[in-house]
Amino acid sequence: LTFIRSYMKAIVDPNKCIGCTACATECPAVFSMVDDKAVAISGVIPPDELKKARDAAEICPAEAIKIY
Repeated sequence: LTFIRSYMKAIVDPNKCIGCTACATECPAVFSMVDDKAVAISGVIPPDELKKARDAAEICPAEAIKIY
């Protein structure tokens, strides 16, 4: 059983991001590319995008994404 809060956020560590675009491709509602680095929306992840955001974090080859 996994507890999922309805107010989760995402953050991308710009020092780890390698600019591969995997997260922005997987979940464009939460992640976008700015100056060859991924950035996350500043607010809460929309509930209907949470699974995609978690999937994006899991496929990040640089492990630069945190969902909290």
